Amino acid sequence: MELIIKPGTKQDWRQPEKAVLIGELMPVHPQPLERRSGCETWSAEFSPDGSYFAWSLGHGIVKLVPWPLEESSGSPTRSATRCKNYFCNAGWQENDNPKEKTLECGQTVWSLAFGPRSSKDRTCHRRDCQLASLSHLFSSLVLATGLNDGHIKVWEVLTGHLLFNLTGHQDVVRDLTFAPNGGWTLVSGSRDQTIRIWDLTKDGKTVHVLTGHKQWVYCCRVSPDCSMIASVSGENYVFLWSMRSYTFIRKLEGHKNCVISCDFSPDGALLVTASLDTQVYLWDPYTGESVMQLSHCFPDLYSYAVCAVCLRSVRFSPEGLYFATVADDRDLRIWALGMDRPVIESPVPQNPVTNGLCCAFSPQGGVLATGTRDGQVQFWRSLRVVPSLRHLSRVSLRQSVSSHQVMALPIPKKMKDFLTYRTLLTCHENNSLHHLQEVIALN
Repeated sequence: MELIIKPGTKQDWRQPEKAVLIGELMPVHPQPLERRSGCETWSAEFSPDGSYFAWSLGHGIVKLVPWPLEESSGSPTRSATRCKNYFCNAGWQENDNPKEKTLECGQTVWSLAFGPRSSKDRTCHRRDCQLASLSHLFSSLVLATGLNDGHIKVWEVLTGHLLFNLTGHQDVVRDLTFAPNGGWTLVSGSRDQTIRIWDLTKDGKTVHVLTGHKQWVYCCRVSPDCSMIASVSGENYVFLWSMRSYTFIRKLEGHKNCVISCDFSPDGALLVTASLDTQVYLWDPYTGESVMQLSHCFPDLYSYAVCAVCLRSVRFSPEGLYFATVADDRDLRIWALGMDRPVIESPVPQNPVTNGLCCAFSPQGGVLATGTRDGQVQFWRSLRVVPSLRHLSRVSLRQSVSSHQVMALPIPKKMKDFLTYRTLLTCHENNSLHHLQEVIALN
């Protein structure tokens, strides 16, 4: 594996800028770009504590590398000094002594999900854990891998030991996500058109199976308060499910083509979805209302022609003020809430290649990782900002209060609109000034 660090220049995040490529990870033996099945990076993820980065580099192999990236022997182009300059060093824990790991999964890996790392106090008080062999699970970082044969393998990151081999899906496990409340509930979406909820504290038994999709399930996400599951498939709409009763809530309609990816904002007040028709929608998941609609491609605003490309992934940033979209031609854009143009976009490629597949923000911010069809990962400099006090107050409130509860509060309508993100409905070019009031840039 080779890390190539590319020097960047200081950029003004307040104006639309070209994305700065600050590093790459690639297989030891790079695969030629021939769209050959099996060498794709379908998934790339940062651990919640920021100590590891995982990527599926193709052919059933998952690489786990300590984060931030460090110099290693045999890679003379690596520079530990540059890594520390470009990548946030938060999340590094000396006592854990993270080391690079290689997981041989035996099947094509389509999805990755890190589990939460519990505290020692929480571990010691888990008296309901009946299996001594699983006691270390609740104090260790774990990684779930969704495979081509429908199996889900759960690994202990620090040792590389296989903890579970979950069976039940009848086709490719396309997406995985752990409940964000620190519990050990795993949600999986599959090409068998079902969503399964697993409980790792009960030896990985299936808690429930959600049915209703008529096409492959591409993506599933759990809301931050663990009240809802959002899922998208080869259909033009989004399904919302109750995480408490495991029942269908509502269907979000508006997209004109297959919805391929979705993600909740950190406060759970917004759901962003991306479709193969290059359209991006922001929804209020509590009311089902479309708050804003954007297009990933702008033929009238950019010098190059828009070809027939498809969006592949969308992700919110850790503070919830931005989200990123990536298309299968490596076209990357980072958007700010309340603005109808991207604040960062990838430069026009000299030789366009159709192979962008996934993206993920680092938990500390400042870096966005994108996976490609040739088994590589590219790291881009993203925005690092300090949110305004009013945005932090909104996030704190919305983590526990639904849109219906906000609308029932005895407060002015303008405040209700702000708390429910209805101000995004009036998005226009001058809203860049409004957005600047929400952040302080970290130079």
